[in-house]
Amino acid sequence: MRTVTAVATAALLLGCAAAPAASHDADDTKRVLVFSKTAGFRHDSIPDGVAAVRQLGESGGFTVDATEDAGAFTPSTLRRYDAVVFLSTTGDVLDSAQQAAFEDYVHRGGGYVGVHAAADTEYDWAFYGGLAGAYFQSHPAIQPATVRVEDRAHPATSGLARTWNRTDEWYNYRSNPRGRAHVLASLDESSYTGGTMNGDHPIAWCQEYQGGRAFYTGGGHTKESYADPEFRRHLLGGIRYAIGAVQADCRPESGYTALFDGDSLDGWRQAGPGSFTLSDDGTLTSSGGMGLLWYAGRSFGSYSLKLDWKAAGDDNSGVFVGFPPSDDPWSAVDNGYEIQIDATDVPEKTTGSVYGFRSADLKKRDRALNPPGEWNTYEIRVEGERLRIWLNGVKINDFTNTDPARSLTDGHIGIQNHGAGDEVSFRDIRIRELPAKGH
Repeated sequence: MRTVTAVATAALLLGCAAAPAASHDADDTKRVLVFSKTAGFRHDSIPDGVAAVRQLGESGGFTVDATEDAGAFTPSTLRRYDAVVFLSTTGDVLDSAQQAAFEDYVHRGGGYVGVHAAADTEYDWAFYGGLAGAYFQSHPAIQPATVRVEDRAHPATSGLARTWNRTDEWYNYRSNPRGRAHVLASLDESSYTGGTMNGDHPIAWCQEYQGGRAFYTGGGHTKESYADPEFRRHLLGGIRYAIGAVQADCRPESGYTALFDGDSLDGWRQAGPGSFTLSDDGTLTSSGGMGLLWYAGRSFGSYSLKLDWKAAGDDNSGVFVGFPPSDDPWSAVDNGYEIQIDATDVPEKTTGSVYGFRSADLKKRDRALNPPGEWNTYEIRVEGERLRIWLNGVKINDFTNTDPARSLTDGHIGIQNHGAGDEVSFRDIRIRELPAKGH
């Protein structure tokens, strides 16, 4: 009888969420559940947070329900939602059956968004600790600090400047999530007092976890956070990632060296007509052409190259690898390989293709690709004569060079400015060298 009562209470709190699950499938509207039960400290900003997520849903095209009743954590209720937001939850908020239902929900592809004290929740539930990414340890007084944005492509951080100055309650964590999750932003511990993470202090991160998508932000202690346009944009981007409305590469990342970090084009040269414009926010945007901005500082053999790119519309550009040094852009075309960006050409010449040689897996590519106006991330991995391509963390192409007139074992890297009317932007070009093939 108690179980029936709990489910009924949850249905009342969830309101329209009690409609048949088929209604979600019928209109394909994304749905988000905000859960804010507390069994420990209770943040007085929770009502502001719930209201903010509701407003973000109205403008962002997803439906929001809110509850503090853990009875909502049943398989039938959870399957109505694309993501669950743990909004400053604290302590042990779910019983074993509810935990099992939520684990199954994540395994089936459900999304998780943790806000602030979500890290101060369920310390004895290992699955949740892995999903959240790290547990709370301590915090100093509320104060201003500088946030360093590490990922400029993820929707939670792509709209932010490279440094983000804001006031909040800055958590220290019991462990560092870097290496397990993909760090989006970290704190500059020299900009405030009370940081205890030895200079590597992640504060927002994402990951794919046991079948689901997870995003966590340490911000959101204060009421003012939920009226701050930048924090709201940050939170909206995290929710959009968790519900699958936008794609992102959330694999852990370490060991990369910047070839272009947004400040300097040292080592780069323009070949041929046209140019790239460097904006104050560290974005390179193509203009005119057909030309190539190439890294002349050195060549590379075995490596993982990552870069973020965005097309304004139906625009053409590409990333060239494996070509000899030359100020003639056609040398790259004739001697190297282009990883295409334009999404509207024939299969072997469209986004994710090795241009003219091998199409991407189009089904995987289409699921991974963000539309014009949204950022995408490529990983281009070259090992020997093998070239593999990941788009937003999804492997979409695997090509091996067999042309004796070309070789991937040593060559340069470049980005194309294709021609008048084509506008493609790039950020954060970085590389990690790999052991030479066969060594």
